[in-house]
Amino acid sequence: LSGQPKLKTVQGVVTSFCGDYGVIDESIYFSCDVVTGNEPLKVGQRVNAVVEEDTALYGLKAVEVDIVPHGAGPSDAGTKLLVGCITSISEGTVYISDDIYFSLDIVSEDFVPYQGDWLDIEYSDEPGISNIKAISAKHTRWDHAEEVCITSFRARNGVIHNNIFFTLDSVKLPPGYQPQVFDTVDVVMVESSHFCYIWRAVSITPAQKSPGSPDDGGPGRLERKWQSQIL
Repeated sequence: LSGQPKLKTVQGVVTSFCGDYGVIDESIYFSCDVVTGNEPLKVGQRVNAVVEEDTALYGLKAVEVDIVPHGAGPSDAGTKLLVGCITSISEGTVYISDDIYFSLDIVSEDFVPYQGDWLDIEYSDEPGISNIKAISAKHTRWDHAEEVCITSFRARNGVIHNNIFFTLDSVKLPPGYQPQVFDTVDVVMVESSHFCYIWRAVSITPAQKSPGSPDDGGPGRLERKWQSQIL
């Protein structure tokens, strides 16, 4: 339902602690009071976590953390899901951290990732190696906005509707179109962390006004229309 937090369950490894807070897979933070059971958590332990987006901190937080028992059969078998943020992309390799990386070839064909993007990564563990074996990766969420205004643009980076980041280095544009401040556009975006923004535009198209529609008069009179879909 609209307005309710969007939850997902993931399995990962506790990678760090700081006081009463911890981090799973170097990307999902949690407080110790959401850990179930009486066994104290340690770095390196595998856990199941119920995760939601934290809009205040522009990241992901776990609202429930369960320790995976040692030697658990079905939980450790097969593939698992990791939620991570891209720290860099170099020579065809996507890096989530120094220990978590994979080939760009496994990313879904309709998506070109960029630094800061959040990904759902399907993976399996391989005994004897420190890095996970990633099987597939795709953006965690995407969204669509119609008739929104470009509110700033400098050099190669800009912002749409004051909350959607874009860069000419990674956005699809119609042939011959150059974004300008106050342009009214339609946008396809993915969840991504850039400064104080949690969305990155992957496609920008000039909005088509209906015949006879009045002039919008600038960004203050624009109407935003959202169509959300969680993948």
